[in-house]
Amino acid sequence: MEFLSLCISFIVILVSYLLATRFHHKFSNLPPTIFPTIPIIGHLYLLKHPLYRTLAKISAKRGPIVLLHFGTRRVLLIASPSASEKCFTKNNIIFANRPRMLVGKIIANNYTSLGSSSNGDNWRNLRRIALIEILSIHRLNEFHDIREEEGRLLIRKLLLLDHSSHVDVKSALYELTLNVMMRMISGNRYFGGDVNLEVDEQGKRFTQILNELFLLAGAANLGDYMPILRWFGVNGLEKKLIALNEKKDEFFQGLIDYLKRKPKVVNKKKTLIEDLLSLQESDPNYYTDEMIRNFFMNLVAAGIDTSAGTMEWALSLLLNNPQVLKKAQNEIDGYINKDRLIEESDIVNLPYLRCIINETLRLYPPGPLLVPHESSKDCIIGGYNITSGTMLLVNQWAIYHDPKLWTDPEKFNPERFEGCEGTRDGFKLMPFGSGRRSCPGEGLAVRVIGSTLGLLIQCFDWERLSDEMVDMTEGPGLTMPKTEPLVAKCKPRLEMQNLLSKLLVD
Repeated sequence: MEFLSLCISFIVILVSYLLATRFHHKFSNLPPTIFPTIPIIGHLYLLKHPLYRTLAKISAKRGPIVLLHFGTRRVLLIASPSASEKCFTKNNIIFANRPRMLVGKIIANNYTSLGSSSNGDNWRNLRRIALIEILSIHRLNEFHDIREEEGRLLIRKLLLLDHSSHVDVKSALYELTLNVMMRMISGNRYFGGDVNLEVDEQGKRFTQILNELFLLAGAANLGDYMPILRWFGVNGLEKKLIALNEKKDEFFQGLIDYLKRKPKVVNKKKTLIEDLLSLQESDPNYYTDEMIRNFFMNLVAAGIDTSAGTMEWALSLLLNNPQVLKKAQNEIDGYINKDRLIEESDIVNLPYLRCIINETLRLYPPGPLLVPHESSKDCIIGGYNITSGTMLLVNQWAIYHDPKLWTDPEKFNPERFEGCEGTRDGFKLMPFGSGRRSCPGEGLAVRVIGSTLGLLIQCFDWERLSDEMVDMTEGPGLTMPKTEPLVAKCKPRLEMQNLLSKLLVD
């Protein structure tokens, strides 16, 4: 009898709580939500992988502005261009903070890196360094030769293959992108060319660090949403992140120490680490080795997997749509006349190639959910009250696949972007984000993706391994990788044989 009374009392209290929460939500003019919001866990019971698809279904049913509760954390879910615009224009500064997550605490040195730091003096200075000292047009132009050389080394590598064999496209693109980034940062190439065994091992070690980072960063950490679970070390994630952070610091500190010992050469172009080491001499308290390690880990993590992945998705789409590949080859042949290889400066005059890249970014965005933002004070979005400390999730995947915005959104149709300049289409397509926290590496990514994909299209005929279509299933992870890495066949185009034979001789 006593047990029955306790059960009844618990049910009464729970129902009263749920009803009170619902009435409070309604009269506070908060965005639509999902009933019930269960105490402690909120709406976590709704979430399934892949998260962006689950959230897209919620938005399709509840509307483009929805308020959820992930445990104790309030989450504003946005799934429309107009709502995104309100967040990143009028309320741009308010949403310039980052929510504090375990990954940012451990890997980003207590939320002090460029990607994890909230709006403030530290973030503004890091952003200034990235945009002026590292990723400005001037600096990107200085490193143009590195990108050009790596592109040609990739073509040479493919030419030397037995063309009856298969090409591991994913590995080839990943190695190219890593080489470009690390040659800019430290001067080291890790794969291909004249790399010795020791450097090759370093490249493999760094690749393992990056792969582990993306795996752990993409893992669900319930402790970020239910703080009480941190006491129990759920999934052992914290220990894994601490171990990974030690490996990351050891690797980058080795680069820093090497460059500190290396004799300085007058009039030699500085690597990006050398730039920051020069700043360290004048301000050692700010430009510490720790700051430099985290700064470049942030750049590498943000730049390698996303660019390589986008090119892999693009080539997969072209293999499944050979008529699009042929049209792109005809465009390049018509502009360049088969007498030279494509260069970065040509991309602006190859609109169909840009359409292919934009359509790839729409179908398979490297960040299906923009990196989370957090409101620094109360604001109004779409007529609803948003309280300070609310996490903002912009579901780009949902926007890019919305049939109200795109005709036949699941179809690969590059022509839909004809007339669109650059990689943006208002707030309908913003693969590099928008506002104060937009990706500072957009200029570099556009150059690497455009020129590399252009070379692969110009120089080779590509075929699937069989009559079966390339598997386009999305895998788990932070940057939407393919479940099955792309493997394909390629052979030099007959139209390019004279030019390509010279490349082998050089």
